[in-house]
Amino acid sequence: MPGTKRDQILHLIEKTRVLRPRDVEAIGISRTYLNKLHAEGILDRPSRGLYILQNDDPSEQRSLVKACLRVPRGIVCLLSALQFHGLTTQAPFEVWMAIDEKARLPRIDSPSLRIVRFSGIALKSGVQEHVVEGVTVRVYAPARTVADCFKYRNKIGIDVAIEALRDCLKQRKATFDELWQAAKVCRMTNVMRPCLEATA
Repeated sequence: MPGTKRDQILHLIEKTRVLRPRDVEAIGISRTYLNKLHAEGILDRPSRGLYILQNDDPSEQRSLVKACLRVPRGIVCLLSALQFHGLTTQAPFEVWMAIDEKARLPRIDSPSLRIVRFSGIALKSGVQEHVVEGVTVRVYAPARTVADCFKYRNKIGIDVAIEALRDCLKQRKATFDELWQAAKVCRMTNVMRPCLEATA
């Protein structure tokens, strides 16, 4: 393997921590070099189409990174977004992702996904972008995440939603106004009003 291409791949993966074949093709290198580095034991392949350094120490957000690479139009939501923002003590074993209601259902082996479907403003409102391990992770903002938890309270539990609301205000991750606007987007004003008034 030519040293220059090998060095370019290793330099790139040191920055991004996770590589896809299209990432190396974007810098003019054939994806076959990833297979060669994998065969040599330099790279590990935790799931199809994703490569990391063999002895890489993953961050707590590695599953979100992998999910966003495999579902680039997806948005981290609900329990996974709560965990990302530090608003829950729960550690979901699936990555919760929102996709457009008309989008094709992702078929990936790892990580495990829990898909919810949104449309229009409900899909686009409150999206933040964060760079994690060199990868852009799209995740709903704290206020929007709390409102979504109330909307999906039958799936995740009303106690989780109320705890998230209290923690969001206590940690100053969102203001009352931001939470109220998010409640409007999610059509949860009647449900969230008593909880917001109780924390005032």
